[in-house]
Amino acid sequence: MALSQPAKSKQLLCTRKSFLLLQRLKGTFVEEGCQLRSSGDMGSASGSSLRPSGDNFSKWRKLDSRSLGITRSMISLSSWIVLKILRSAGFDAYLVGGCVRDLLLNKVPKDFDVITTAGLKQIRKKFHSAVIVGRRFPICRVSVKGSIVEVSSFQTVAEQSERKEVCMSQMPADCTQGDLTRWKNCMQRDFTINCLFFDPFVNGIFDYTNAMTDLRSLKLQTVIPAHLSFKEDRARILRGLRLAARLNFSFSKETEDAIHNLSSSIAGLEKVIPKTWSNIFYSIHLIYD
Repeated sequence: MALSQPAKSKQLLCTRKSFLLLQRLKGTFVEEGCQLRSSGDMGSASGSSLRPSGDNFSKWRKLDSRSLGITRSMISLSSWIVLKILRSAGFDAYLVGGCVRDLLLNKVPKDFDVITTAGLKQIRKKFHSAVIVGRRFPICRVSVKGSIVEVSSFQTVAEQSERKEVCMSQMPADCTQGDLTRWKNCMQRDFTINCLFFDPFVNGIFDYTNAMTDLRSLKLQTVIPAHLSFKEDRARILRGLRLAARLNFSFSKETEDAIHNLSSSIAGLEKVIPKTWSNIFYSIHLIYD
């Protein structure tokens, strides 16, 4: 559903308020515009008003990273070493999430996160200095060349998923097991723009959630319906506000409405989030009251 001009203005106003709030309390965000790397293969932004669905397989696409200006030389040495070791051991391995998003937005990623088909114990055995951390979402922290690379496993996400399985007959005719594995992982993530996979060995960027269209539109929206996503993980509301402020993105109408309706649900997060963020939760609630 296309947004009216007043609705778009309201989105931008809410994003601006979120930015000013976080800038004042945290002091770490710098207001700046984002310019997406251009390519004819990225598709038009005209369909950006359509809500991406988890089973909207027509939106799946594989892009040539070189046509988007993304090359292997942009990857940190430590993450490249991790990728090569996992690949040489027979596992698939990709860069995923925010680092791919930032590369496409002409930004230097703060971290390069890796995801692989290897299990966490298999990852740990492949490196001299590696430790498994986390309970709810365990990952392996690998120390390479004085840097820490966080490596997650497709297996861990698959084991934790409570969502129904998708019948293979529903998938595109050319769907591979790799496509299915990556797509299932996307369904567990927060926002579409964090669902991109980069395989530097084949110069491929995989998009299963119409993320490229949202990047072109500078729009932030959840992978699954927003009210379900935020009920599944309340902290996604905060992450969304931080992303909108840092990237100068607007929210989709559905995402903005869900933040408004569920803003009070984040009040209890000060028990599990550092105290320096607790005031932000209450201030966000005031913004959307």
